[in-house]
Amino acid sequence: MSNDAVYWNPEVNPDQEPRRIMIERGVWIDPARADRKVPYKVYYPADGDETPVPVILWSHGLGGSRDGGGFISRFIASHGYVVVHVQHVGTDSSLWEGNPGHPWDAIRATKIPRKAVLNRYRDIPFVLEALKMLAKTNTLIGAQMDFSRMGMSGHSFGAGTTQIMAGQKLGYGRRQYCLHQPEFKSGILYSPVPSYNRKDSPRSIYGDMTLPLFHMTGTADTSPVEGFPYTRRVEVFEAAGSPDQHLMVLKDGDHMVYNGSRGQLGDNPNRARHEMLIKIAALAYWDATLKGDRSAQDWLIGGGFATLMGEDGTYRFRA
Repeated sequence: MSNDAVYWNPEVNPDQEPRRIMIERGVWIDPARADRKVPYKVYYPADGDETPVPVILWSHGLGGSRDGGGFISRFIASHGYVVVHVQHVGTDSSLWEGNPGHPWDAIRATKIPRKAVLNRYRDIPFVLEALKMLAKTNTLIGAQMDFSRMGMSGHSFGAGTTQIMAGQKLGYGRRQYCLHQPEFKSGILYSPVPSYNRKDSPRSIYGDMTLPLFHMTGTADTSPVEGFPYTRRVEVFEAAGSPDQHLMVLKDGDHMVYNGSRGQLGDNPNRARHEMLIKIAALAYWDATLKGDRSAQDWLIGGGFATLMGEDGTYRFRA
């Protein structure tokens, strides 16, 4: 993507990926947590040179895996990024694999223990260290990773994981605590997750989220598990502590459009259009926050992206 003042040409086909990408799969083992397995999947440019590129982490939703959201990560990686998908054992596809019935029914019937949730969160700082080891053992990927420019992202429970890494509080009242990871410079929340804590004020819960964030949701983005409406997701945008907050609300955008699969949802006639807008918005945001592309920032907040969206959604920037 060039640093053109227009930034995005509507005539460009967003399904074209300018650079060929490679995929690396593997499993990391964390000896500090009883040899916990952390599967991963890395998207990276195949023709990488000696110029390191930003690194972005992706965290999947409840019942998901490292294979979700591939249409976003392939596109982003083809524009000069290394994108690392992390799989969280205990809140992943192991909840439904091998069980009768539809996966969503199995997920809804499962009570997730607090230990599994905390292990999910602790996967991220472990992965940050594991990536440094990968950089030493796999020089093709390692030569491309710039650890000074890192972003965090995720879908649904993965968005919630991103929120925790960005500084959202856990616990209640005086027992609130934080697992913030300062390595990340910015983040994208694909279907933000409102806190279960309804005792403390939103500002108390989200106020320490000082990371710039892009919140993406849709008017049909109802929670498949709890059933809350998309307006609850907007609460995270409204109360986040950092002033640098972006919000996209897709008209009729549903919960699964970010994952690339449908679950129990029916066909969405707007799916192709929504996926295109998601990819372009994500790329512009990463270019602005991780590559310092001023034209991308100007295009986002100056009306360029809103014009591209037209009547298919709304965009807001809180500064």
